[in-house]
Amino acid sequence: MTKSPSRRLLLHYLASIAYHIQKAIRNAPDNYWKFSAGNQVRTPEEILRHMTGLLGYIKTLFNGGVYKPEPLPDIQEEIGRFHKLLEEVAELLDNDSKLLEVTELQLLQGPLSDIMTHIGQLSMLRRLYGDPVPPENFIDADISPERLGKNQPAPKSPDKDWPEAPDLNKQ
Repeated sequence: MTKSPSRRLLLHYLASIAYHIQKAIRNAPDNYWKFSAGNQVRTPEEILRHMTGLLGYIKTLFNGGVYKPEPLPDIQEEIGRFHKLLEEVAELLDNDSKLLEVTELQLLQGPLSDIMTHIGQLSMLRRLYGDPVPPENFIDADISPERLGKNQPAPKSPDKDWPEAPDLNKQ
């Protein structure tokens, strides 16, 4: 069955989320997840849990009910849960499940865009933590709706020079 253009776009957007989050958190130091930037800013761990909550909320827009993720004991479990929910949302879209009282455009402008905003926050917090994420040209990124898990490919077009690069010779 051929998916509607809007469903294909949303599935690709979910794949973009999977790629971008792994870009933002790949090889993050363990202490990063508890990093506090101050002024009641969420820690990276809290942001990830909130993003998981947004994916759970999206599922309720198909199935009803409520979703509130409880903290998991390990950050790798948190990351796994996020990707599992991403796959579950993709399955709902792929199966042409009916949305309850919202449109596909509202999914994009609401919770899905919010998730992408939070991925940017995770990247910014990595920089503030002192471990910046290397830039790349995302136009060339290998993004596929068939790949929503943690195993995302390396950048195809990483920036060769970036002023914020950690000087690995200093130690």
